[in-house]
Parts: sequence; C-alpha cells; structure tokens
Amino acid sequence: MAELDAGAKAPDFEMAGEKGPIRLSDFAGKALVLYFYPKDDTSGCTKEAQAFSALAADFAAAGAAVLGVSKDSVASHGKFLSKYDLAIPLGSDPDGATIERYGAWVEKSMYGRKYMGIDRSTFLIDGSGTIRRVWRKVKVPGHVEEVLKAARAL
Repeated sequence: MAELDAGAKAPDFEMAGEKGPIRLSDFAGKALVLYFYPKDDTSGCTKEAQAFSALAADFAAAGAAVLGVSKDSVASHGKFLSKYDLAIPLGSDPDGATIERYGAWVEKSMYGRKYMGIDRSTFLIDGSGTIRRVWRKVKVPGHVEEVLKAARAL
C-alpha cells in the first residue's frame, strides 16, 4: 500500500472496542488522533498510552479525540486499560486490516532478523476526514505533546 501523507483522505475503518464497534465516521466533525502501537503492556506502548491519557482532557479541549490501535484483542485492551487506568479508547485490529490501510504494517529488523510488525505511527485527521499530519517511527518522549500542539493548531 502507498504511504499516506498529509492531505490524503483518511481510510475508513471499523474495529472492535470495549464499548462496541469503532468507526471513522464516529469522529465526523471533530479531529481524531489515530495512533498505532505494537503491543499492550510493553514499556514503550505503556508510556505512550499513559502520555495520551495524561493529556486526554487537553486533547478534548482542543476538539480532538484519541484512539490507540493494535492487533491485541479487546480482552487484552481491557486488562491494559484497567492496569494503568488509561483514559483513552483502544481499538482491536486482530487481522491488521486498518493497520495495513494506514501503512503501519512494515518490515522491521532486530538482531539481523527481519519480520513484519507495527510501525509506531500517529495520524492527525481533521473533522472532514483529511489527514493533516503524519508521524512515523515515533519515539515516545515528547511525541504526545507535539501531537497536542498540532491538534490545537487545526
């Protein structure tokens, strides 16, 4: 799939969430911070989810919703949300359809071994469904604050 850039129409999605199906259309008229992360309850993913949760009220004040997505199950997400008292919804994409549509399913390399995995990436989508900013290969420290600044600028 071609890599999505700012200005592109956000690919539609539907996935399972703790409170039922989550669709792109659920966020029509408001900004959406859609972020993809590799795995529940791992150090980087936990820090990222905690950072988004800590600033959830600031995102809401900026008119932006936040949604985290991984291949983990709804049950895994439920444990992750409870364990860390997270304040953001998480979407379950076990077959990776949405992850692939957003170009976040990539070849990775560790210790010389190549494998497919989720690229930690974030998309800022405006209320009309247009991607306004894309962050790839995200490093967690300072990232959430940068996304919030961009959301406030919409």
